[in-house]
Amino acid sequence: MNTRDEIFAGLKEMLETDFEIEGDRITREAFLGADLDFDSIDAIDMIAELQRKLKCRFTPEDFKAVKTVGDVVEIIYARLQEKA
Repeated sequence: MNTRDEIFAGLKEMLETDFEIEGDRITREAFLGADLDFDSIDAIDMIAELQRKLKCRFTPEDFKAVKTVGDVVEIIYARLQEKA
């Protein structure tokens, strides 16, 4: 999972499976809150699941400005580049 497309595909699969969000609603432009009905608890759960799956840590600051699925992809991409 190194390219942004691979990261998006994996994130989409996780959102469909773990958060029961319909796949056609999940786009890079989708807003987590407004479009996907994410609340703060969902965001915490998503971060915890990402940390578990990717075996890396995220800080609250990493997600402070996150609004869209694409923002999450970029944070994951940046973190994976740091690990490489």
